[in-house]
Amino acid sequence: MPTTTSTSTREGGTTSRARRAMALKIAAILLVTLVLYFLPVPDGVDPRGMHMAGIFAGTILGLILQPLPTASVAVIGLAAAMITGTMDTGTEALQGFGNATIWLIVAAFFIADGFLLTGLGRRIALLFVALLGKSSLGLSYGMALTDLVLSPATPSNTARAGGVVYPIVKSLAAVNDSHPTSDESRKRLGAYLSLTSVQVNTITSAMFVTAMAGNPLAVGFAADAGVEITWGTWALAALVPGIVSLVVMPWFMAKAYRPTITRTPEAPAHARGELKELGPMSRGEWTMLVTFVLLLVLWVLGGTIGVNATAAAFVGVAILLVTKVLTWKDMAANSGAWSTLIFFSVLVGMASHLNDLGVIDWIGDEVAGLVGGMPWIAAFAVLTLVYFYVHYLFASNTAQVVAMYAVFLGAAIATGAPPLFAALALGFIGNLIGGLTHYASGPAGVIFGSGYVKTSEWFKVSFFASVVNILIWSLVGGGWMYLIGIWD
Repeated sequence: MPTTTSTSTREGGTTSRARRAMALKIAAILLVTLVLYFLPVPDGVDPRGMHMAGIFAGTILGLILQPLPTASVAVIGLAAAMITGTMDTGTEALQGFGNATIWLIVAAFFIADGFLLTGLGRRIALLFVALLGKSSLGLSYGMALTDLVLSPATPSNTARAGGVVYPIVKSLAAVNDSHPTSDESRKRLGAYLSLTSVQVNTITSAMFVTAMAGNPLAVGFAADAGVEITWGTWALAALVPGIVSLVVMPWFMAKAYRPTITRTPEAPAHARGELKELGPMSRGEWTMLVTFVLLLVLWVLGGTIGVNATAAAFVGVAILLVTKVLTWKDMAANSGAWSTLIFFSVLVGMASHLNDLGVIDWIGDEVAGLVGGMPWIAAFAVLTLVYFYVHYLFASNTAQVVAMYAVFLGAAIATGAPPLFAALALGFIGNLIGGLTHYASGPAGVIFGSGYVKTSEWFKVSFFASVVNILIWSLVGGGWMYLIGIWD
């Protein structure tokens, strides 16, 4: 009896602490929301602007503190925006659900299922293990090289990360018995490879104008400001800091987000044995391979032949359905895809609405005013740091480029920063921010939906990864651009 009483007391104490922690989280979310909600409306901002800022900030804090699952928090934030009239139900609240990039993410989940259900993903994973499988770090570099090779010709970084790299990462994790079902299992390998692939994707996206959809927009905004950026100029300026980052980032992530499997010396021989047992490729595998190659061609040549990346992805899904590689039952069971659709659509809609209400422009103007009179290097450092970390308020790289690039470039040039240098640096940042949060970009949404990385881990590790990128692209990149005359 004393033992039973003691156990009940401990359980009661744990429950009480959990309730207090939950109450504190909810109180913090409500406090942030209400403080911003009732702030005076600045000049030039729509009367609903601060209301939207408050609800958006509260939703973001909810995603960080996780009093409820991610999709649930997003739905509650959307409900608050609708019931208060901050977002019109018919024309504004659901606009994010029509975003093509979000549906590309969803389609990428189903394409990844095709790799796994047919066994092609496992076969590809075993090939990678046979070649690079002596360590988790080697596998990570293999993924980085894959992303780099595809990036110059793949304008959709979501297609690259979600349709190409993610299925291989998931298969590699599964081969090494790493699944998102428990902390012990996911931390074996899957969590490390997943989060590292996002950070690598931000780097490869920054290296070429054609590696991310927002980059051509930045080039256009720069041209409007009188700064001409060619494909070759961008690639040359990004070459050295990009390569250094690709070398450093997997190693850094292995230290900051260490997998429990670090050495796998027997893996290559084991993988070769498994490949021999698999035998010839099945009809399903061939169908998946042909579909995959078709998708790569459509994604790479989409801009030339006029095929949208999302349309290409759905063509791929349709082929898999017609050939019965996938069934609707398989798709309906993919809870990660549907959860991602909900929370990402809500956040993209909210971020777009903030821009429409003038909140983002107001923030940019305030920042520009703060650096007036400072030496240009100091002013530019402040501007770039703000431009980098304001992405916590965005659910899309492209959305931030559209909303803020021109404002910050104008402010930077006004302080005396070399125009081409400022335009390129801000262009690079527009990609490097894509891993800050699990909602920061399309690739982040794909990886977060896999379940391998917890929200708290994402925010912590990715912040330190962002510091590494800032140091490399500022010191190495700045020095390199000075040497090749971009500071002139």
